[in-house]
Amino acid sequence: MENDGFKRVFNEHNSTLLFLPLAHSYAQVIQYGAIYSRTVLGLVDMADAVTELSAYKPTSVLSVPRLWEKAYNSARHKADAEGHSKIFARAEATAIAYSQVLDTGPDLMLRFKHALYDRLVYAKLRAALGGKVQYSWSAAAPLGTRLGHFFRGCGINVLEGYGLTETSPATNSNTPDAQKIGTVGQPIPGCTIRIAPDGEVLVKGHMVFQGYWNNESATKEMIDEDGWLHTGDIGVLDDDGFLAITGRKKDLIITAAGKNVAPAVLEDRLRAHWLISQCLVVGDRKPYVAVLVAGDPETFTQWKADNGKPRAATMAGLRDDPALRAEIQAAIDDANKAVSQAEAIKKFAILDEDFTEAGGQLTPTLKVRRHVIMEQYAAQIATLYDDGTPSPAR
Repeated sequence: MENDGFKRVFNEHNSTLLFLPLAHSYAQVIQYGAIYSRTVLGLVDMADAVTELSAYKPTSVLSVPRLWEKAYNSARHKADAEGHSKIFARAEATAIAYSQVLDTGPDLMLRFKHALYDRLVYAKLRAALGGKVQYSWSAAAPLGTRLGHFFRGCGINVLEGYGLTETSPATNSNTPDAQKIGTVGQPIPGCTIRIAPDGEVLVKGHMVFQGYWNNESATKEMIDEDGWLHTGDIGVLDDDGFLAITGRKKDLIITAAGKNVAPAVLEDRLRAHWLISQCLVVGDRKPYVAVLVAGDPETFTQWKADNGKPRAATMAGLRDDPALRAEIQAAIDDANKAVSQAEAIKKFAILDEDFTEAGGQLTPTLKVRRHVIMEQYAAQIATLYDDGTPSPAR
């Protein structure tokens, strides 16, 4: 773990904030790394993220993608509310373009535009995050290529990594010296990655656990006779050994027409909308793809004010409101641009409340518990297919 890139981020002069539950294996590795490197470590709750970032002013942040999604959504909505939506859109496009050519060198015009928007937009975003953050490690779920380039273009490099509790926990990571946005990086020393014929990511190395306690059958399901651990994730390896995770094997949706749909592509883009907190794409063995949408309670309050809705109105009370549905429809239209027509979302349902860990819909690292949500919202899902007609998402 110790290398020049690691030392630039973790050392006695730097500080970091940890938002993950302390019992989480990744969080424990971060704690050990901070102690080993003498990095100042702050422990906070995800709900207090924005306040703590501003007050603590860390030089790096270890978190899950939801933190960066909310930071982007907040910045974009603030710009919209202040009448600066066009400036923010141009700044966003410039940040992404700048990051995409950063390794080869941006041309003079792009450097000029980047410097301009750094003063107008990027510096304010960095200030809202404490003003000192340069690097972040993100894991537990995909960040998405667009957000990865956006934040790097703004001056905050979010490095994605990958692993499981059963791999102690890291197998791959991007580093300040070796990074490809949209991937989870190259294997760490001692780890070998292989892609099975069906696309599943297989892992072998000293970091793989020996087995589940007193559960030999479960261990054999996880580790084959050749010693390869079957992660359950679908991915691809490029020629440089960078791994990209494209979905979960068990989450893959196969429609009634036989079309394979990876829900993560659509869900990642939907969560980028400022009004959407969480969502779940459905459609396995169904005639078309649909989605359950959970609104963000914080931004919903602002949306009501912006759209002249009663302050006391609830998501349940407004879920059929034309303005609210139009807002969600716009997010779905944008998400559908990333997939084929056969994979596109045709219908949606707005849920009464957000997914939460307390409600059982989220894990401690804010990953959705797909099977739990499918059971809890079976009635809402059924209504999306009552007539079996793949009409436009409404």
